[in-house]
Amino acid sequence: MALPKSFLTAILGLVVVVSAIFAAYTWAALHWSYSEGERAGFMQKLSKKGWICKSWEGELSLVALPGAAPEKFLFSVRDDEVAARINQHVGQRVSLTYEQHIGLPTTCFGDTEYFVTAVKLVSP
Repeated sequence: MALPKSFLTAILGLVVVVSAIFAAYTWAALHWSYSEGERAGFMQKLSKKGWICKSWEGELSLVALPGAAPEKFLFSVRDDEVAARINQHVGQRVSLTYEQHIGLPTTCFGDTEYFVTAVKLVSP
């Protein structure tokens, strides 16, 4: 027994509408940031991770007081040029400019909600 043409059209229309809403939500989550800022510390590591979706993931060691245990700032990088600049400064004191994006629907864009957009070397 074949399904009525109007039923198939309704199902296809529903799939298109749901896909469009998902695409619009993803675009908005990636292009509007919840917060922006800078963090300074010692660049510990940067690596490209992921099984299917590869993303640059890094760690910045934040040292508040001498002798205190350092806090780690975990971040993601979407731009390969920024990742290359960060890789040049591993082990050095840097300042990272970041944007915080909350509510991303998948980890294909990065494992964290903090996305680094620029890096500056900080003089000792």
